Amino acid sequence: MGKSSLFGTLFISAGAMKAGTTWLYAVLQHHPELFFTCEKEIHYFYARYVKTDILSEERRLKLAKTRYIDTIDPNKSNIDRIRLNLNWVSSYLNRPVDDYWYANLFSAQRKETYGCDFSNLYALLPVEAWQHIAANSEKLRVLYTLRHPLERLWSHIKFHLQLIDKIELLETWQPKDYEEFVKRPFMWQNAEYGAALRRMKKGLNVETIKVVFFEEMRNDSRTSLNEIENFLDIKPHNYQRNILDQQVNKSISRPMPDFFPELFQKDIERLNSEVEDEGLILPESWKH
Repeated sequence: MGKSSLFGTLFISAGAMKAGTTWLYAVLQHHPELFFTCEKEIHYFYARYVKTDILSEERRLKLAKTRYIDTIDPNKSNIDRIRLNLNWVSSYLNRPVDDYWYANLFSAQRKETYGCDFSNLYALLPVEAWQHIAANSEKLRVLYTLRHPLERLWSHIKFHLQLIDKIELLETWQPKDYEEFVKRPFMWQNAEYGAALRRMKKGLNVETIKVVFFEEMRNDSRTSLNEIENFLDIKPHNYQRNILDQQVNKSISRPMPDFFPELFQKDIERLNSEVEDEGLILPESWKH
């Protein structure tokens, strides 16, 4: 569809890491009014305002090769889909990486209402980033998914150790090891819900932002999805049951150590209080 602004009509998911954004992506990509690029997490605005090298030429080349080029099987793949993906990869590998580069990633969007960009790192964006996005969007909607801070921390620890192939550390770590690891910036910044919400609210109009709780999505997925569709002002979609029930990006199953909640009790109380200060009602499960 035509754009009257650089970014057009944009739907951003800036959910906290390990708070259900991958499941949301897997479900919402079936909605006919939502356009997703080949890459779920583009990270453009994080690269522009926080960490430039996340979209360095080397990293983009590596990602394009491993995810899109090496996986092509001409005997099994639809040729039109291959052509579409390779056209997108060509745009992704283009330069310079700027606002026009980003907008061009959505050039295949046609009848869809929104171009969609899901990146957990966007929860870390500064105020000026949100102001810039809003100023260049015809219409902007931002979704922020939250999960019980303690449960999210534990899931994030497991996920990261799996990612770096060091999950065995869970068997030997002592309380001080958990404290040191969790408080590293790349881990702890994702836990600061209140700070993320304050930055969003300073940079965006209040009607632009919606907060969704992971626990509510899990307990009643259809209601949560309908609320998101209403927020976006798009038609309700009848998602198939197997799509709603799929488990994606699941962390390895390991029980939380008995000492873990006490290590971060004061932090969790502060984080919950800051979310409430933003006018949100916490799920009952957060209060236990």
